[in-house]
Amino acid sequence: MSDNGGSETSGSAPAWPSLPFEEWGDTCATLHMWTQIVGKVRLVCTPWTNHSWHVPLYLTARGLTTSPVAHGSRFFDELMAKLEELRVGVSINTTPNEVPDPIPFEEDREHDSYDADYAERFWRVLLQTDRVFTAFRARFLGKNSPVHFFWGSCDLAVTRFSGRPAPPHPGGIPGLPDWVTREAYSHEVSSAGFWPGGEAFPTPIFYAYAYPTPEGFAEAQVEPAGAFFSEEMGEFMLPYEEVRQSPDPDAQLMAFLESTYEAAADLAAWDRRNLETPPGFPRSAT
Repeated sequence: MSDNGGSETSGSAPAWPSLPFEEWGDTCATLHMWTQIVGKVRLVCTPWTNHSWHVPLYLTARGLTTSPVAHGSRFFDELMAKLEELRVGVSINTTPNEVPDPIPFEEDREHDSYDADYAERFWRVLLQTDRVFTAFRARFLGKNSPVHFFWGSCDLAVTRFSGRPAPPHPGGIPGLPDWVTREAYSHEVSSAGFWPGGEAFPTPIFYAYAYPTPEGFAEAQVEPAGAFFSEEMGEFMLPYEEVRQSPDPDAQLMAFLESTYEAAADLAAWDRRNLETPPGFPRSAT
């Protein structure tokens, strides 16, 4: 079976590489902890932005990064080991978030794996996903999140908002204060993302959900054929392999994004006429 996933980059590496979690789970867990350290520095040095948009990381041609992080009148881009050298005093909460049985960073001797090949594959998957998510994001006129990487849950996500307030979220996410969750979901959303997998669910997936979940959402007919609704997670899922192995991964992923959003928006009676725009048109409601 081809490893090209339907398309190739200009070099020899596949655009959508295979990413079997069982082959790189230890590296994935280590990268998750590393991104949490970086993200927590950004968290304490950046003014709060709605829905915690001041904490995520962003894709670049080199990997994941913060936007510039201010410390007084100075900026820096090296992390923890360089902070003392730079005389930048930063104190972070060293307990990881949103993971079971968290180990404080200074005590962690378990997360020390790094497979460079799979780390690069993960980056390539994020790059391709970011590209399609960005095209999807451009089709919406309403409030729209950036395409960003949340280090707590280790996923790349994009979120659309109806503009209407939502009922208080019940919270209960491990390692995340309920007030943070409630502020994040203060308004109605349709959200989608990519998650590389974890111990409890060792499969990379694309996901899509709505909050609050409209009646009938779980029974909605969405595309492509490989997508399904997970009762346990309360969201639609599309295995990464379904996208990677398709003749047109971009079209497969876009169909998933569009159909799950349309299901959420129609069932919740969003004002779609005033919230959407055809691809390639100026971002104007007129």
